[in-house]
Amino acid sequence: MTEILKTLNNIRSLRVLSRELSLSELETILQKVQTVVEEKRMEVQEVERQEQERQARIEKYKELLAQDGITVDELAEILSSKTASIRKKREPRPAKYQYVDTDGKTKTWTGQGRTPRFIQQALDSGKSLSDFEI
Repeated sequence: MTEILKTLNNIRSLRVLSRELSLSELETILQKVQTVVEEKRMEVQEVERQEQERQARIEKYKELLAQDGITVDELAEILSSKTASIRKKREPRPAKYQYVDTDGKTKTWTGQGRTPRFIQQALDSGKSLSDFEI
């Protein structure tokens, strides 16, 4: 792709290339390039128009804020404080089940997450989960 760009950007390379093409082929290429350039101009104009509309809306909001006596700094402070609100840390869940593991230590389980190995083995051997309730 860069070779094509080098050729298109260099007048001497274009002249060499044009020697191999007929006038009608060159005119066809010219029309296609002009079409692409016009499409690109339209895209750029549309982007500029959207940016101008955006700037006009921003100016309108600035005027409304000034009419209400609110400064931009105050508004920024209000908006940043709402987004930076600190969430409370959730309290840990109380344990629902208690069991003694293979080392003889008493442990608890909230019922959330993966079932402890000792309880799972007991359930597989026929015990009920209610046998471990606190």
